[in-house]
Amino acid sequence: MNKAALFFDVDGTLIDEQTKIVPESTLRALKQARENGHLVFINTGRTSCNTLDSMKHIPVDGYVCGCGTEIIYQGNVLMHSTLTKEQCRRYIQVIQECRMEGVLEASDDLYFPQNSSRFPEIEDIRQRMGKAWGLGCKKYIEDGGFIYDKMFLLSDQTSDVVKFIEEVRDDLAVIDRRHGSYECIQKQYTKATGIEYMRKYLGYDMDQIYVFGDSSNDLAMFEYATHTVAMKEHDSVLDPYTEYVTDSVMNDGIEKAMKHYQLI
Repeated sequence: MNKAALFFDVDGTLIDEQTKIVPESTLRALKQARENGHLVFINTGRTSCNTLDSMKHIPVDGYVCGCGTEIIYQGNVLMHSTLTKEQCRRYIQVIQECRMEGVLEASDDLYFPQNSSRFPEIEDIRQRMGKAWGLGCKKYIEDGGFIYDKMFLLSDQTSDVVKFIEEVRDDLAVIDRRHGSYECIQKQYTKATGIEYMRKYLGYDMDQIYVFGDSSNDLAMFEYATHTVAMKEHDSVLDPYTEYVTDSVMNDGIEKAMKHYQLI
């Protein structure tokens, strides 16, 4: 078959949400796909500081990071877009005014609140990222003066989410990740724009593009591609755009899907 470019979401697709591991069957399938001449990409909402080192055991050719805001191919950064200094400063103020908390994500570091967050999820991310990769330890959100690419925020009954969305809507797309969590991305970028950039760079046709995902932040790439694979446990928002539903992560879902398409 023609050589293909395969784009994989991370959490819930390559990595099992419960065990936080990549199954051996997935690693085996990715290795075989590359040996067959296909190109393998991680396409993630994570920025590169939280991707390259933590996923170096996964055999890939490149990365689409930060929901399309940074593209890395064969070790070279092909494209990287950040928010402006003024946007970064203003959004920190808006987050505080609207009583939301979260993580500001740059390509080189993550930024957390200085004091312990009222959201256990934020403290869990802080602990994991700091302990494993030394991220989020140099500067705090309140310090300001740094540039970042995107935001992951949490809210509760005291938060003014409506005001927050109104304040940022000209520049940011706010993705509702449910349960009071929101992913905020530069409006002109998505996981789909990252794929389109690489497709044109490689000179591939649309029929050579395959995407694999499970959550609402994969919607853009499912709307974009023809060959779309949803994991067994996936957000129903993907259903209208899903070509094939595979098994769960731990039940060899990736390997089964790639065999279905005769990629391996």
